[in-house]
Order: sequence, then C-alpha cells, then structure tokens
Amino acid sequence: MDGDCTYKDFRSCLRSLEQVNRWLLGYRPTLAWLKRLPRTPHEQMHIPVQIVDVGSGGGGLLRQIAGWARRRGIAAELTGIDLNPYAAWAAAESTPAELGISWVTGDALMFRPEKPVDILVSSLTAHHLEDEEVVALLRWMETTAQVGWFINDLERSELSCRMFGWMAKVVGWHRFVRHDGPVSFRRAFREEDWVQLLAAAEIPLEAVTVEHWRPGRLCVGRLK
Repeated sequence: MDGDCTYKDFRSCLRSLEQVNRWLLGYRPTLAWLKRLPRTPHEQMHIPVQIVDVGSGGGGLLRQIAGWARRRGIAAELTGIDLNPYAAWAAAESTPAELGISWVTGDALMFRPEKPVDILVSSLTAHHLEDEEVVALLRWMETTAQVGWFINDLERSELSCRMFGWMAKVVGWHRFVRHDGPVSFRRAFREEDWVQLLAAAEIPLEAVTVEHWRPGRLCVGRLK
C-alpha cells in the first residue's frame, strides 16, 4: 500500500488483502514452491529451518507457511520484515502467539539475523520497487538465502487489471485495495522484465524458475 494512512485504515486494508489472496489463490505459488524443496539436513537433525518473509505486511503468507511446516512436520522459525511500522503491530494482532512468528520493522537489505537464513520469500512487494531496487533485492536474496528464495508477484496485464477492478467493487474491498490493485497490475512485470532484472543482478537464468500462475501471478524462484 502506498501513501500515508491511519493504523485503522492500514489494518482494514491488510484484512482485505488477505481475503484477496485467499480468494484469488495468491498463496498457492509460494506453498507449491515450498513443497518442491528437498529434505534438508535441518529436518534430519531437527534443527529449525529459518524462513524470512520480505514485505510481510499483515503476516498472511507466514501464517500459511506455518501451516505448511506443521503439516510436513518441519520445525521452522519464521520472521516477517516490513518497512511500515504498522505492519508488525497488525501482524501480531492477527497471528496466534503459539505460531511463534517474529515481526521486524525495517529495511530487509539492512537486516542482519542472528542465525543464517535458509529460505527467503516475498509476496506482492517487487512491483512497488524501482528496477534498481529490485536488482538490489535479488542480489541480497541470492547472497543471503542458504537454500533458496521465491518472489511471488503480479504479472502486468490490462485484462487482469480490469477484472480485479470490477471484482474489488463488487465485493467491496477496502478503498485502498480498490485503488492500488489496478495500479499494481499496471506497475508489475512481464517475463522479459524479469529476464533483464536477473541479468542485471548477475544471477544465471538457468538457475532460476519463472512461473506463470493464474490468476494474474508471475513468480521467480531459485533453489541452490
């Protein structure tokens, strides 16, 4: 979400976004990628896997990942990091304490965790960044993640933009979502954009997957 707002508006917007992600299967690409991860020495040694969500917002993705880890019998330590100071507050309010998720306010590229990070994920953040910022993010993810990273974002499409705008009005999602959703689709990337960004970040294209997911998602992932 772009611009200033009150905490009440921010929290209401995040609740609408979580509903958007559930209804439009927005969590599915990240969970499908996680399911493809090979068994790691962490699991064999019962060492928690360290997973960090960049641009975690209201924490919906990490709550989904917590469920995935529980179903697979994986011990995981989950951290969400977001620039907006309201995000940690809203995420903590919406997250059962027993999940043990940590919420951090700050710039991910300046984040220095106490333990090595195994997996980095990000959802609906990249299209808010300028190209040079996306390149910096890719480089940071590549050097920081020990096992792999996955960026779940929108695919630029005028059709998706119009369909989202229509649906948002019918359902009555928060006004920020009704405004920012179509804008985000127009700011998002196409596959050829990701090819250029990966090249600028000096990440070999053959080491990366670029996946189209319907409706309206374009995701980039890397397993090491």
